[in-house]
Amino acid sequence: MMAPGSAGARFSRPLHSSPRAAARPHRSGWHHGAVFSKVLVANRGEIALRVIRACRDLGIASVAVHSQADRGAPFTILADEAVEIGPAAPSQSYLDIERIVAAARSTGAEAIHPGYGFLSENQAFARACAAAGIVFIGPPPEAMAAMGEKVPARERMLASGVPVVPGSGALTDPEEAKKVAARIGYPVLIKASAGGGGIGMRVARDPAELRSGLEAARSTAERAFGNATVFLERYVEEPRHIEVQVLADSHGHVIHLGERECTIQRRHQKILEESPSVVIDAETRARMGEVAVTAARAVGYVNAGTVELIYSKGEFFFLEMNTRLQVEHPVTEAVYSVDLVVEQLRIAAGEPLQLRQEDLVPRGHAIECRINAEDYANGFMPSPGRVTGYHEPSGPGVRVDAALAGPGMVSPSYDPMIAKLIVWGPTRELAIGRMRRALIEYAITGIRTNIAFHLAILDSPDFRAGEYTTHFIEDHPELVPAAQAWEERRKRYDRLLRDPAHVAAIAAALVVS
Repeated sequence: MMAPGSAGARFSRPLHSSPRAAARPHRSGWHHGAVFSKVLVANRGEIALRVIRACRDLGIASVAVHSQADRGAPFTILADEAVEIGPAAPSQSYLDIERIVAAARSTGAEAIHPGYGFLSENQAFARACAAAGIVFIGPPPEAMAAMGEKVPARERMLASGVPVVPGSGALTDPEEAKKVAARIGYPVLIKASAGGGGIGMRVARDPAELRSGLEAARSTAERAFGNATVFLERYVEEPRHIEVQVLADSHGHVIHLGERECTIQRRHQKILEESPSVVIDAETRARMGEVAVTAARAVGYVNAGTVELIYSKGEFFFLEMNTRLQVEHPVTEAVYSVDLVVEQLRIAAGEPLQLRQEDLVPRGHAIECRINAEDYANGFMPSPGRVTGYHEPSGPGVRVDAALAGPGMVSPSYDPMIAKLIVWGPTRELAIGRMRRALIEYAITGIRTNIAFHLAILDSPDFRAGEYTTHFIEDHPELVPAAQAWEERRKRYDRLLRDPAHVAAIAAALVVS
């Protein structure tokens, strides 16, 4: 179906009638104004599928770009057209601005959705789209620049009255860092100004740790981001990671859609999220929302974005703003009954927001588990390879956003996330029950995954009570043996993966065994 070409961008035959797809000016769900007829998705895997589905809901033709490693991947098949843009290495494919823009021009795409990761927060990419006359479905590059580096973003937030964790500006001199640390008090957190994901982050509890931590953090930041700038923040004890979803249109309307609890993390990277948070009441939610809206307005933000906050003992502070769609956006969608990707497309096409703040009330509870190809018993090391068997859960309240549709490869060239498993229930208790049931039914063979580890988390009394911090995993070493016990219980189910008629019965037996 996808004839590989020679060097450079490689074009495959459209999977559907391209002339009809390009010509149809569907307006279903749109209130007025111009509508995109074709959107290119500059990403891969589950998020590419997510965007393609939203385009299809609105009658918009989609174009997938893909590397050689992703030939025939589900997202390339679901799209109306697919364009091969280079080798597996992201630097030669999904990070190649020139090839992606060329693919958009050649296929007649009017807009590009970057998904998350890769080029989603790249100012140069947003400017290249504008220079080519292509709409970038995201914030303006000026807003990205304002929030892209943490030190300038902190300063702007302080000037706007947004509460910020006590800390410093950019630091290079160890003696100056010692003075700042003495002023704000130990322990302190050393953070890289550029990038994210906890890369370059160090905790220093005394001057000796501060000196060595500064050197290590600067070196790591330089290697990872090409920017060695670091700064200090007061280390917040018993922290919870809370983020607030915002939407802003080009007509001056900015709203928030409540909070997501993103506290369950390993190596400073989230693996389980839920909404709403069990520790945030309606009054605090409203205050957090006001802070998030203020932050977005301060930088002239447009489109979907997320304001990240740190919460502890009734206080919350601004951390940073992610100027893109978040991995965990489905839990907000489930609780607020809003399709965030559809809203992104509408905003990018110049439509005013039809959502009103007073109408946005959380209903029920949603949980998302990131299903990763990783060895939880070996420091969560990635475990790519060939998936030999694959069966997704279903039933009331269950949604799966997956990169796979059946057996296939999890490439070592990319992030090891296979899927996002999302459940909704009218109460947190029922949501936990549904997630437990869905995880038991989710079977992936041939590689190691973290499915059993998620089951161990859900069984933890502290998780069920909502009593956890960002140190939850390291503070609960019993999760690993508990997960290994789940692995043994699941073996019967995995062996019967090739016989789908028995899957539900085996899963039901596991619940009561």
